[in-house]
Amino acid sequence: MIVDQASSLRKMNQTKLIKVVAVTGGKGGVGKTNITLNTAISLAKQGRRVMVLDADLGLANVDVLLGLRVDKNLSHVLKGECTLDEILVTGPHGVKIAPATSGTQSMAELSPTEHAGLIRAFSELRTDIDTLIVDTAAGISDMVMSFSRAAQDVVVVVCDEPTSLTDAYALIKILNREHGVFKFKVVANMVRSSKEGKELFSKLSKVTGRFLDVALELVGVIPFDENVRKSVRKQAAIVDAYPSSPAAEAITEFSKKLMSWPVPSAPGGHLEFFVEQLVSRNE
Repeated sequence: MIVDQASSLRKMNQTKLIKVVAVTGGKGGVGKTNITLNTAISLAKQGRRVMVLDADLGLANVDVLLGLRVDKNLSHVLKGECTLDEILVTGPHGVKIAPATSGTQSMAELSPTEHAGLIRAFSELRTDIDTLIVDTAAGISDMVMSFSRAAQDVVVVVCDEPTSLTDAYALIKILNREHGVFKFKVVANMVRSSKEGKELFSKLSKVTGRFLDVALELVGVIPFDENVRKSVRKQAAIVDAYPSSPAAEAITEFSKKLMSWPVPSAPGGHLEFFVEQLVSRNE
C-alpha cells in the first residue's frame, strides 16, 4: 500500500534528494532513540539541516528526552487540522523534530488511508532539510517495516543481550525476505569495549550469513557510559552535556560516517517513499 501510494505521488521535477536513515532494532531498550537524537544533533553541529521523525507513533518520547514543549503532533496532521510544517518543533542546534503522540493505540495502527495521508503530508513539506532520521518503534510491526523499507539506509541498533540479537535477526529477516532489503548497517550500543562491539557484530553477521542473503556493516560502537543516564535526567543530549565523554565521542564519529553515505541520484531500490516526496525548494 505505501509503495503504491509513493509511486502515485512521485514528483517529476525533483532537483535534490534527501538522505533518509531509519534507526531501528527490533527490541526495546537498546538505546535507539538516544542514538537517533544525539546523531541528529551531532550532524546539526557539523552544519547539516536535520529533521527527526518520531515514528514510534503510539509511544512517542523524542520530545520528552529533550524537554521540548509540543502543542501539536502527527495525529493532528492526519486529522487534517494542520500541516507537517506546523507541528515541527526546534531542538538543539536547529534540529527539527516531527513529534508523534503517546498513549494512543490508534496512532500505532494506522489504516491504509492514514498511511496515504502521512505520505501526502511529507509531499507538502516546505521546511528545508538535507537529512531525515526516522526513529522507529520497537518490534516488527507493519509500521516499523514500512518506515524501515522506506529509508535509504537501515541502521540496526543492538546491545549485548541474547534477546537483542534475536530480535535484530527477526527484523532483518522480515525486511530481507518480505520487503527486499539487502543492506543493513549495525551499531553496537552500550558495550564494554570496542572488542566486545566487534564480537557482538560477528555473532549477528554469522547468523544472517548462514540463513539470509544480506550484507551487514558495522558502522558504530558506542561504549556503555554513565553520562548517558545523566544527560537523560537533564533532558539534554550527551553530545552537548558531556561532549568529551566516551559515548558522545563515539556518536560524533558515527555521525561523521553517516555524512559520507551517498544519496542516490534518483529514487530506487525499495522505492523510498520519503525520498520520492522530499525535495529541496531552495536550490
